[in-house]
Amino acid sequence: MKTIDREMTDRSGALPADKVRALCDIGGLFYDRGWSVGTSSNYSVVLNREPFRLLITASGRDKRRLGADDFVVVDDRGQAVSAGEGKPSAETLLHVVAAQQPGVGAVLHTHSVWATILSDLHHAAGGLPIEGYEMLKGLAGITTHEHRLWLDIFENSQDIPDLSRQVQKRFADTDRPMRHGFLLRRHGLYTWGRDLDEARRHIEILEFLLEVVGLRASMNGS
Repeated sequence: MKTIDREMTDRSGALPADKVRALCDIGGLFYDRGWSVGTSSNYSVVLNREPFRLLITASGRDKRRLGADDFVVVDDRGQAVSAGEGKPSAETLLHVVAAQQPGVGAVLHTHSVWATILSDLHHAAGGLPIEGYEMLKGLAGITTHEHRLWLDIFENSQDIPDLSRQVQKRFADTDRPMRHGFLLRRHGLYTWGRDLDEARRHIEILEFLLEVVGLRASMNGS
């Protein structure tokens, strides 16, 4: 892994070394778990609200070897505001939409095998229900295994502005709040948290639950 030290905070854009280091650690952890292989996935953390600033992984970077040059700061339109050669991920607007929700300080996106398979199998239903598992209590605000979690599934699209509007519309639906995450069909999982630690925990919990659901269905032949 490339060295990350205080020198990077002196560069134009003033990338915060502590947050960059934390996101690099996330990349290594998720690679080891098989959730972020190659250049897949992207991770972000809110730096400021007014004006809105989001630190996010740059496009096309190997998540196993993230370093100081693999990040960019964007504004509320997903446009880069920091100097450097890196450009924002194509999916930056999805991070921006999620990060602008109240209480969200970090957004994480993974490309696991089970998220890819289950998002395809359940797409026609519009989402995936998960209920009855003790691990649900690892998600913020859930206190019982009797909770029924619903993960929305959006059709994957290269038209990211349109897709981000769809996601934003769901966030605005107070009758059916989208609280913990969503799936992109044949693509992967998005989740978030009040800070990076909570977002990481949500990835771990949701990826565990997706694997359980997938394995259970395969054992039952369904």
